[in-house]
Amino acid sequence: MKQKQLLIITYYWPPAGGPGVQRWLKFVKYLPDFGVQPIVYIPENPTYPIVDENLIKEVSDKAIILKHKIFEPYQLASFLSKKKTKKISSGIIPNQKKQSFLDKVFLWIRGNLFIPDARVFWVKPSVEFLEKYIKDNDIDTIVTSGPPHSLHLIGLELKRKLNVKWFADFRDPWTTIGYHKSLRLSNYAAKKHKTLEHQVLNSADTIIVTSNTTKTEFQSITSKPIAVITNGYDTENVAKQTLDSKFSLAHIGSFLSERNPKMLWESLVELLHEIPDFKTHLEIKLIGAVSQEVLETIAQFGLNPYLNNLGYVSHSEAIAHQRKSQVLLLIEINSEDTKSIIPGKLFEYMISGRPIVGIGPKDSDFAEIITNTNTGVFFDYSDKMKLKSVLLDFYNQFLEGKLQSNGIGLQQYSRKSLTANLVELIANPKSSI
Repeated sequence: MKQKQLLIITYYWPPAGGPGVQRWLKFVKYLPDFGVQPIVYIPENPTYPIVDENLIKEVSDKAIILKHKIFEPYQLASFLSKKKTKKISSGIIPNQKKQSFLDKVFLWIRGNLFIPDARVFWVKPSVEFLEKYIKDNDIDTIVTSGPPHSLHLIGLELKRKLNVKWFADFRDPWTTIGYHKSLRLSNYAAKKHKTLEHQVLNSADTIIVTSNTTKTEFQSITSKPIAVITNGYDTENVAKQTLDSKFSLAHIGSFLSERNPKMLWESLVELLHEIPDFKTHLEIKLIGAVSQEVLETIAQFGLNPYLNNLGYVSHSEAIAHQRKSQVLLLIEINSEDTKSIIPGKLFEYMISGRPIVGIGPKDSDFAEIITNTNTGVFFDYSDKMKLKSVLLDFYNQFLEGKLQSNGIGLQQYSRKSLTANLVELIANPKSSI
């Protein structure tokens, strides 16, 4: 019997770093265990905002990798301002009040000339390349993964031309993603985004999303089956870590301007004033890209003496920091639009054995996961007194050498279990997961 083939169309792939690469890298790792041959289609010459060469070692040797050239405007824009281009392409958008003229120009161009995004020029050549490959290799099932959501337009065309079975995987929403409103969209551009989103959601055979809130949102746009397959954690070959000697609060990943939790900084300042020894123990550890606004706020609160800004580190180093930091910070923008976002690092946090302090909008999807798995405490932006009380409690446990989390029901979020769900979905596209 011929092995089932799955063509995966994705932009982010090693050596790309950051969260966007992990989902399909891990699915591809485990798909062969379930009798599925992964064929991964990626750009030959991408412009990745973050690079992690170590991830190349994690690519399954059973995967077939197809590459095709891409033209990206970011390659041209970087001649004007490499730093600004890199930040915007990774979703770090300066606070509106602090945007320079060049910031505004870049955002206007990104939002209005490149719809749905700056990878749109890859759509036509990809369709031509893949149409032939699909016919020659008798492939009947494809997956497109976005963002960038232009990759769903590849799926849209291949569906129209070849009637392949098409799964559209949304790692993040489309028109309700946090930065969408910051793109200075014209009425025409906003309408075009909505039209394309509607076409994709109503043409794919099945939609895959990472949260229940996104599922509910999409159900108002399409009657097509929608399956929820979250991100997850994998077994990592990381040496056993010795816990930090400081009371370290670690944030790992992009720290965007809008994720600036003043209630956290205020709570820490108050604890510094109220508890004499707190200042000898406190460490604020930031790992990954941090916006200037966040750094300025930390300085304004007088917290710079406690700041350890490590910048971007490899994925394996990030895992090590997750396991040795005393407390892990997970912060989401305080907005209706971000309730659906379940950051990929949540699942790695959950198996680290370290307690999570989650801050986000009320009724966030990730709040439910943290609570149900007993891996930390969630706070909305009005919970400052509760946050301060929990931080004090964690600090006292730290002093006693007893600070840890005891997660429950974590196995359902392992990458292998999630891949089993994906394989079941591919076999039965109308099944509800």
